[in-house]
Amino acid sequence: MNVKMGVDIGGVTLKNPVMTASGTFGYGEEYADYLDIGRLGAIVVKGLSLSPREGNPPPRIIETASGMLNAVGLQNVGVEEFIDKKLPYLRTIGSVVVANIFGESVEDYVKVADTLSNAKGVDLIEVNISCPNVRKGGIAFGSDPVLAGEVTRAVKSASGLPVIVKLTPNVTDITKIARSVEAAGADAVSLINTLTGMSIDIEKRIPHLKNITGGLSGPAIKPVALRMVWETVNAVSIPVVGLGGIMNASDALEFLIAGARAVQVGTANFINPSIAVDIIDGIENYLSDRGIGDINDLIGTLRI
Repeated sequence: MNVKMGVDIGGVTLKNPVMTASGTFGYGEEYADYLDIGRLGAIVVKGLSLSPREGNPPPRIIETASGMLNAVGLQNVGVEEFIDKKLPYLRTIGSVVVANIFGESVEDYVKVADTLSNAKGVDLIEVNISCPNVRKGGIAFGSDPVLAGEVTRAVKSASGLPVIVKLTPNVTDITKIARSVEAAGADAVSLINTLTGMSIDIEKRIPHLKNITGGLSGPAIKPVALRMVWETVNAVSIPVVGLGGIMNASDALEFLIAGARAVQVGTANFINPSIAVDIIDGIENYLSDRGIGDINDLIGTLRI
């Protein structure tokens, strides 16, 4: 059966609903030996800042029960080097390119967004207002509806590209943040980013991470992510991109049935570098086996 897999996010058509999550897939080319990059619905590149960033000192990644803690600290090459040295490859792959951006001030976000809006080959901007493992910016914007709206409005004004806003789960009510960024002009939201956590070495009696705390990802957070996605789908009218603990096609299908228009695969990339393509195939097989000819006929069909 010929299944239609295309979805629309902020006016941009993805060939299928499977995206990679920022920070788990480098700048794309690093994974080219492991899978056909061009099969992906979209690549979300490692978060970009105005200037290059070294990130946090090691140790900054540790496995946990059913998950992973990371405090990489948004290490990246900076937006100018991304455009000069990373983007040329991404222009050749035939998949949608999403540039994830962050800053320590609204002005930082604006400058990065403005720089990217003039760079041929970037289709969407994902605004990270929700990283829990840096000491400035990020989480402060993501946990305050007013600040979240301010950043969103500023980025929209600075860029001619559609904007996805990435939301933090480390709040009392994620739908308040979602509604605020929607009102400020966001074209879509993605959620969830990692949950703040920590781990202790009981022999040394010190944190396993140099940063002390980090972001928890992986299967352990999927039920929380799925619940928050479902709540957000019912709170806003813009597309919702779901992520958090997606390890296989069944996980991805849960998010789609809950109403997510697309999904992002993150931690699973570290375990199986070709997992995103396996998930695409699994979704297509599921639809074909059930006689569903269009992915959009499945999205949001949860029966309550």
